[in-house]
Order: sequence, then structure tokens, then C-alpha cells
Amino acid sequence: MNPLLFVLLLALSYLLGSLPAAAWVARTRGIDIRRVGSGNSGATNVLRSVGKGPAAVVAVFDVAKGALAVLLARAAGLSDVQAALCGATAVIGHNFSPFLGFRGGKGVATTFGTLAVLLPSAGLGMAVIGLLTVALTRLVSAGSILGGVAAALVAWVTGQPLWLSLIVTALVALMVWQHRDNVARLRAGNERRLGEKG
Repeated sequence: MNPLLFVLLLALSYLLGSLPAAAWVARTRGIDIRRVGSGNSGATNVLRSVGKGPAAVVAVFDVAKGALAVLLARAAGLSDVQAALCGATAVIGHNFSPFLGFRGGKGVATTFGTLAVLLPSAGLGMAVIGLLTVALTRLVSAGSILGGVAAALVAWVTGQPLWLSLIVTALVALMVWQHRDNVARLRAGNERRLGEKG
């Protein structure tokens, strides 16, 4: 494997991940997504600030960024480890986008897209637990965090290679870190529920 190709695909993955769908979609409605709601550049803030249709577009786009990063790496002949690192780099690009002053979203959808291709069982676990939690509590942040934890547990309990379990865990840890303000509000009991306005 040509190391230069790996570096180029890492850069491409970061650029792909950094494309701020939420900001662009909101801008078509005359809204600066960074100045409304939570200020987060993700589908949940678009849902609250713009509407269901735009939020669905953003969610699909953000999932696709992680999935495409892994698929492109595999198509280029990279190893499984390198493909996983490309997916992780796409998540980093989403969270720290140069188009948004190195701010961005919390990486939930892009992490899911990465895991759905990298380790489908972990992606399924994340989706099932996450969606079930949101359905029961209407707390998107809680669903995101618990879904991520479920993905990491799936990686460890199903006997995946150590490198893969570590990458999944690192992605989940980053996602939880990005939700640190939400965690504080959850502990205080004042986190907004899905459907509530600011």
C-alpha cells in the first residue's frame, strides 16, 4: 500500500466529513444554524430550528459522509484498519469543520454511518438502542449516548479484533465528549425533549 494514497484518503475523508450540511441547508431558509437553538450544526438543531424535511436531508447526508469514507477507502484497496481510520477522520471533520471555524456537530449521524459499514452489528445496536431511548424519553442526547455505548459494547462482547473495538470505543468517547453540555443538563433535569422549543 502506497502511504501517500493513505494520507490522501485521510485528507479526503476529513474534507468529506467537514461538509456542513446543516449549515448549508439552514442557510437556504435564511438561518444561520450556529446562532439558533443549540448552535450545533446537526440534524437535531435543524429539526428544531428549520423543520422535519430539512432535518431528514441533513441526517441522511451526515450518515453518508461516514459510510462513504469507509467505502472509498476499501475501494482504493486500503486495509481494514486504514479504512476504519478514514471513517474516524470523517467524524473528526464533521465535529471540527474548517467551514465553520473548526466547530461543527456532535458526530452522531456520521459515527453511525461509519459503524454501519465498518461493523454493521455495532451500527444496528446503536440505531436500536438510540431510537428506542428517544421513543421512550424524547431525549435525543440520551439516545445518542446510550446508542453509542451499545455500539461499543457490541464491539467488545462479540470478540472483534482489538484495533476495531478500540476505534469504535474512541468514536463513542468522542461523541460523549461532544455531548458534555447535554450531560450536564441531563443531570440537572433541564435537557430539552424532542418537540420542545427553546
